[in-house]
Amino acid sequence: MSYQVTIEPTGEQIEVQEGQTILQAALRQGVWLPFACGHGTCATCKIQVLEGEVDIGAASSFALMDMERDEGKVLACCAIPQSDLVVEADIDVDPDFAGYPVQDYQAVVSTIVDLSPTIKGVHFKLHRPMRFQAGQYVNLQLPGIEGSRAFSIANPPSRADEIELHVRLVEGGVATTHIHQQLKVGGVAEISGPYGQFFVRNSDPGGLIFIAGGSGLSSPQSMILDLLEQGDTRAMVLFQGARNRAELYNRALFERLAAKHANFTYVPALSMATDDADWNGFRGFVHDAAKAHFENRFQGNKAYLCGPPPMIDAAITTLMQGRLFERDIHMERFYSAADGASEGQRSALFKRI
Repeated sequence: MSYQVTIEPTGEQIEVQEGQTILQAALRQGVWLPFACGHGTCATCKIQVLEGEVDIGAASSFALMDMERDEGKVLACCAIPQSDLVVEADIDVDPDFAGYPVQDYQAVVSTIVDLSPTIKGVHFKLHRPMRFQAGQYVNLQLPGIEGSRAFSIANPPSRADEIELHVRLVEGGVATTHIHQQLKVGGVAEISGPYGQFFVRNSDPGGLIFIAGGSGLSSPQSMILDLLEQGDTRAMVLFQGARNRAELYNRALFERLAAKHANFTYVPALSMATDDADWNGFRGFVHDAAKAHFENRFQGNKAYLCGPPPMIDAAITTLMQGRLFERDIHMERFYSAADGASEGQRSALFKRI
């Protein structure tokens, strides 16, 4: 059984299978709806039900308040149709967004490398090529591990038959512990994608600022490799932050790129280099390295941020103080299923006529 969902104001129609969420169906049919977390905690995918009956699913009361539920609002990532629907969404698709539909792929581990003491590079060979934009992410499902995990793609789209992921070991993390301690070459996994709105705005002629910390280097790496492969001539600077040299992975790659391409600059920064007498690079936080390099004047650029939340918050503050505004700053946001969900969740049916 399936239901037809009409999305206003565009009038696009999608078929939603029984038990499938509105967001899942839309992404797999190449219809864009805004979303971020994908599991009912961030409220990015909030839509209005105009006609029909729907189960709101496991939407957090933090993201979908009781008053909004009474008004007929639902979260597309949780809402499961119980009849044909008409919904209204705040659709504002960026003209640079390619909108590749989400699909499923079988994957085999081809290579595992130690990038740093806490980060592994895992390469998967896909059974068929995946079309994606540099900066997007995939969901990884490992055998025997409940649920999928989101990881940004580190390779450029030109290598469409493989997926490179940078996986940081998270203390107590079942999936990352499995990847670091048990996953072997030849291991199998399921991958779905591509997801996300983190991509380079190619229609903008300004310079590009990339600020990355930890395994957040993956998305900027994909973006930079793609841009340079395409012969992009815009000025671009990568600021890579780490605590020490052991954590500053892929440094040689970006130094080679900087030597080869006059429009690309690489600035590594170590926040805990006080005892490293041989370190000649920037000493301090990565956002301070950006501030020093640009002398606190960021106008005319687009910024792309990827890393731990404290780094992103500090970078946003620095960029805005240097006269870069919200429309010029892009980042990838990931939400834990526990975020905002400490209160009890409830599911209900309601009907709009």
